[in-house]
Amino acid sequence: MKELETAINIDAPADRVWAVVTDFASYPEWNRFMRSLKGDARVGSRLEVTLQPPGRRPTTIRPTVVKMEGRELRWLGRLGLPRVFDGRHSLKVEPLSPTRTRFTQYERFTGVLVPFFGKLLRDSRRGFEEMNLALKARTESLYPPESGP
Repeated sequence: MKELETAINIDAPADRVWAVVTDFASYPEWNRFMRSLKGDARVGSRLEVTLQPPGRRPTTIRPTVVKMEGRELRWLGRLGLPRVFDGRHSLKVEPLSPTRTRFTQYERFTGVLVPFFGKLLRDSRRGFEEMNLALKARTESLYPPESGP
């Protein structure tokens, strides 16, 4: 088992951050890690996600949504059969204050092939971090902080 977790604080209300996270059609405009995300974000549906960790070629996975509740989207992706190489990915938005939000990406990898994918997992962590920074920039540019009177 291997776990990756990255988080970033964003100067915008949680509902605005969530609006950017769930606007899948706009991912190609700003997200260099998740190049595209297509599908219906409801439990049981299949998504089509094109990932490109830094320094790697794009790859498309078709995970199943296992949770869509509040401001969290979680899916399960598999390489072949169960327990060979499974990834449980989560995108979560949590309010820190009315105008500040924490975005967290988390993935838990399990399966017999996980020990052989160390470099891919390191590159994926870099991809998470780059996506987090891009999400922050995108959200803060779309929804700049309101100026006082």
